[in-house]
Amino acid sequence: MELKDRISEYPNFPKKGILFRDFSPMLKDPSAMSVLVEEFSKYFHPKDVDVFVGIESRGFILASILAQKYNKGMVLLRKAGKLPGKTVKTAYTIEYGKAVLEIQKTALNEGERVVICDDLLATGGTANAAAKLVEKMKGKVTGFAFIIELTELGGIKKISKHKTISLVQY
Repeated sequence: MELKDRISEYPNFPKKGILFRDFSPMLKDPSAMSVLVEEFSKYFHPKDVDVFVGIESRGFILASILAQKYNKGMVLLRKAGKLPGKTVKTAYTIEYGKAVLEIQKTALNEGERVVICDDLLATGGTANAAAKLVEKMKGKVTGFAFIIELTELGGIKKISKHKTISLVQY
């Protein structure tokens, strides 16, 4: 099965000139979901991961299914103001301006090995900010898992010191 066949394309979304690649059709297809999970399980050994961290919001899906597969926990990285309790934050620049990611202060333990998950790697700004946030929490980033990578945007360069897996490249 080609995962690329399960990705829809939406021209001029969310704004003119952008071609949005949507993995949502995979979620409806159990065989595609199985292939997705099995492909990622080839890259990350269970002994190298304590917790999967999902970047809001599509990363939550990937982190959840991988956490289930590996029998590990899952932690949320959210946009500012979305998490209750005390949080740790990091500000970063994205294509359209500035953003803030945050994590609950008690979400990670020192030294925990983390795989950060998101649906898409584009410029790498969000992924890099996520790694900095995990490191600020004294966690250890052992890798990144992406469904889609837009290679021409070069985001891999910003996170090149980490093991990074993307299943579909454009």
